[in-house]
Amino acid sequence: MAAPESPASDRPGPVLMALTRLSSALAALGAGIAMLLVVYMLGHILLEIGLRLFGHSTFILDEYIGYSVAAMTFLGLPYALEKDGLIRVSLVLERLPRAWRWPLELFASVSALLAFGWLARYWTLAVERSYARGIISETMARTPLWIPQGAVLLGLYLLCFALAVRTLQVLAQRQAFRPGGQ
Repeated sequence: MAAPESPASDRPGPVLMALTRLSSALAALGAGIAMLLVVYMLGHILLEIGLRLFGHSTFILDEYIGYSVAAMTFLGLPYALEKDGLIRVSLVLERLPRAWRWPLELFASVSALLAFGWLARYWTLAVERSYARGIISETMARTPLWIPQGAVLLGLYLLCFALAVRTLQVLAQRQAFRPGGQ
């Protein structure tokens, strides 16, 4: 016997489903880049250890590991959000009636979207300024700062998109919304 179908209002429309798939694909891409950055950091650290055994150095380890950690963190956030891996106060949500959960989920999603959107706006200005002025790091590498700043900005844009899609999902599904696809 087939399970009863949920009401049509519980199912997202085709546009929201397409946005959800796009958001998932972009989040997975960001997570993939973040994983590659972890592999890069491991390789660079091992190279530095090997070089220092022979009295040499790349002289850029600290700088590039710092850039990589920042980029990895922000590029991985959308995936963590999608998989419900971010710290949440679900202890409170689980004790509330289902009808009260979605407004809190909506408030959290909109609040996070506004906060990260504000941050992305000002980070965009910083990246544009670094690019326009040709600002470089004050190290031996003389790295154009818009490159690592741009990687963080990409992560912020991906996170804002994921939060916008999550907000639409909460609005469309309301009581049927389950974080992390539960």
